[in-house]
Amino acid sequence: MIESDSSHFQVVEGSLKNERSVDEQTFSCLSVLQERLERLKLSSDMFGDIDFSPDVKELMRRKKESLVC
Repeated sequence: MIESDSSHFQVVEGSLKNERSVDEQTFSCLSVLQERLERLKLSSDMFGDIDFSPDVKELMRRKKESLVC
């Protein structure tokens, strides 16, 4: 599972660094990471204040925009 987790991070990181295009795979990996963060937050109050970086939030905004178009 650690290897799989790592690949989601690598895809998103590559897109943020402009090493790969922002595409459906990026958004898919971002969704997986978002879901996992939400599960962590539900598992303990200790994780309640953890959030994505501003750059990742911008990717999320771009995803929402692409769904509206």
